[in-house]
Order: sequence, then structure tokens, then C-alpha cells
Amino acid sequence: MLGTLDRTPPPFFRQGYSALTKVVFFSALSVFLMVADTRVALVANLRPAIATALAPVQRGLLVPVELVTGGSDYLAGLRAALQSEDAARRQLALQADRVALAERLAVENGRLRGLLELQPALAVRSQAAEVLYEAADPYSRKLFINRGAAQNIGLGAPVVNEAGVLGQVTRLYPLSAEVTLLTDKDAAIPVINTRTQQRGAAYGGLEKGSAMELRFVAANADVKVGDLLHTAGVDGVYPAGLAVAKVAQVERQAEGGFARVLLVPAAQADGVRHVLVLEPLSAQLPPKPAPQPELPAKAVKQGSKRPGTAP
Repeated sequence: MLGTLDRTPPPFFRQGYSALTKVVFFSALSVFLMVADTRVALVANLRPAIATALAPVQRGLLVPVELVTGGSDYLAGLRAALQSEDAARRQLALQADRVALAERLAVENGRLRGLLELQPALAVRSQAAEVLYEAADPYSRKLFINRGAAQNIGLGAPVVNEAGVLGQVTRLYPLSAEVTLLTDKDAAIPVINTRTQQRGAAYGGLEKGSAMELRFVAANADVKVGDLLHTAGVDGVYPAGLAVAKVAQVERQAEGGFARVLLVPAAQADGVRHVLVLEPLSAQLPPKPAPQPELPAKAVKQGSKRPGTAP
């Protein structure tokens, strides 16, 4: 009866090849497969099939990761959207207050002009234009726009964008126009300091056209870094209140009579695509009176004699 007992160990306790033997075998197999795949592309056709079979498994394993990442991104985006909405609401309220103030000031300005019997403010007419290209001259800063004499663009017309004054039309063609930027070496524009109401003239041409300079400023003038310069509106070309530049640096020299004031243009021409071409104010102003002819010296002498005197 004892001879009928099965003395072989159960499958759980059976010992196969040693671990070292298995490592060597599978390592050799891996090296063989890599060499065979490199030399004769043995598994080139098998790889797409394996990748296709494993794609659903990989996709399924990535679902929890995508859920966590997408959820965090959604919450971050929602938080940023709420913050942007709050900022936009505050900005809208501020803009509404400014619009109401501007309307009140416009009404008050009209009443004051009526009381003083002044002419109404000139309306600024404008045309939209698109920048075609920059001038090829490396020593100048000029642009070409797609509006010209055929669109009633005039010489000297100011060119602006949403940031401020860009330049002025200096040459006309039938369907295009050349615009000289404020940073050009030949450009100049009259300005007024919005803080001190002091007038001056800003010139371009510094640092290869990348900056401007406020010239003929006394060394003891009240000019500070950060002052804003706008158009004064008294030159017959630029309307008043357009942003021109901001004071970036003030150098005062004791031995010199003038200060060196460097400016940063308010409107940067780099990357601009669309502009507005304004009509010069001189086109709306009344013509200048013709000069009176001078009287001959003899007539003046006779007219200056007193009545009753002998000739």
C-alpha cells in the first residue's frame, strides 16, 4: 500500500532550471533578436502588429494619468478664467467711469466755448491703412502704406496707431505713400510735457533710429524720468493730445547750458500692420491773410504830415 503513494513533489515545490540559467538564456535570446532585427529585419513586420495589439492596453493605462492631468488643468484654467473675468469687470467699470467723465467734460467744454465765443474744436478725419513694407535704406526708418494720392492722402499727414504717433507722410504715390517714422534721423515733432505743460521739440536719429531726444532743454528745466510727452496741437499738423514719447533718461551737465533728455517712443513701429492716417489740421484751418502791400516811402511821408502845415 505504501508503494502506491505518489512520492513526487507537488507542482508548487517543483524546481526547474536555475535562475542564472534563465537569465543567461533570455539574455542570449534578446541579443540574438536585436542582432537579427538589425541585420535582416527579422521582426520588422512583427513590430507593427505588436504595437497595434498593445495600443488599447497603453491607452487604457494612460486614462487615469490623463484624468488627473486634465482635471488639474481644468481647475487651473477655471481659476484663471474667473480671475480674468473679475479683472475685466473692474476694467469695464473703470472705463465706464472714464467715459462718463469724458462726456461731462465734453459738454462743459462746449458750454465754455459758447460763452467765450470760440470756434468749436476741429474734427479729425482719418483713413485706415495697412503697412506694405519697410524701406530698404538701413540708415532711415520709413514705412510704405497702401494709401496714396488716389485716396486723398496729403503730404504731412500724421500716421498713428493705438499707442500714439508713428510718423508723418513725407512722399506720395498714386496708390501708396512713404511714412517717415519719429525715430528717423530727419524727423522732428513739437511736443508738450503733460506734467509741466512745457513745450519742446523731439527729434529722432539716436542709436540707429531706436530712440528719440528732446533737444534745446535748459539744464535746470523741470523734466523727470517718466514724464509723458504729447502733441500740443498748435503746429497745424498734429491734433492735440496724441501720445508721442516718454522720458527715459535725463543727463544734466554743469558746464553745459542744455540737458540731454532721451526719450522712448510711445508707438513702436516693429510689427505694426494697421495704422490710421489723419488729415492735417492745416487742411481745416482758415487760410492765412494775404500780406498787405507796402506804401511808397513818399506817400508815407506825406501821410505823416500834420493837417494845416505848409507843404
